[in-house]
Amino acid sequence: MLNQIIESKKEEIKKLILPEDANLPHLSFYDALMYPQRELALIAEVKKASPSKGLIKEDFHPVEIAQAYEKGGADCLSVLTDNPFFQGKREFLTEVKKTVNLPVLRKDFIIDHIQIDEAKRIGADAVLLIGEALEPSLLKELYYYAGELALDVLVEVHDQQTLEAVLKVITPKILGVNNRNLKNFEVNIDQLEEMVTSIPKGTLLVSESGLYTKEDLKLVQQYGAKAVLVGESLMRKDDQTLAIKQLFGEV
Repeated sequence: MLNQIIESKKEEIKKLILPEDANLPHLSFYDALMYPQRELALIAEVKKASPSKGLIKEDFHPVEIAQAYEKGGADCLSVLTDNPFFQGKREFLTEVKKTVNLPVLRKDFIIDHIQIDEAKRIGADAVLLIGEALEPSLLKELYYYAGELALDVLVEVHDQQTLEAVLKVITPKILGVNNRNLKNFEVNIDQLEEMVTSIPKGTLLVSESGLYTKEDLKLVQQYGAKAVLVGESLMRKDDQTLAIKQLFGEV
């Protein structure tokens, strides 16, 4: 599936026309995670669908969802902009950024500089770079290019091998460990425990995917996560504000 998405993205880039700059205020994604509202920072994801789960939210209104997340105490937002596989749009991110006062991550499969230019123009505060989708040399290039545009970067890896390859070329400020295998979509939260000893001190660790309960959050926090990225379990609820409070065991 990851290979299919990357091939699709290559074709998309050939036709990509950069939008006008939305000129939206920049917020620090990193600082919001470093100084969260709770003990564990939350990146709440605005996501309509996914290849593994299909349609997640039929009645999908990204701005309303983002506002509900903000009200519930999310520290940052992640907005899906990939269309063929996640039914996202870059316009969703711009609309969300205009209406909330939270840093926003562009969640997409970035493989080229032009997508980072695009992210900056549509109002993103941060971009995602996936270790399994990029050669280490290209990941390094895109990481530093994003930095030149004042964008934070969430570098994501799934396994130890990819983590080691990434750490040979950069020391990410923010590192996400995806509990979901992007090749077969199986979820394993416990792998974080095995990988954490290899993560450099000072790198902010984010646990991503497959997090549904307060116990899940406690577990990844014990393993060393300072933040979590949660999408599906929040998106499937009718009330996203209440969903966050339930996830943290506050109601």
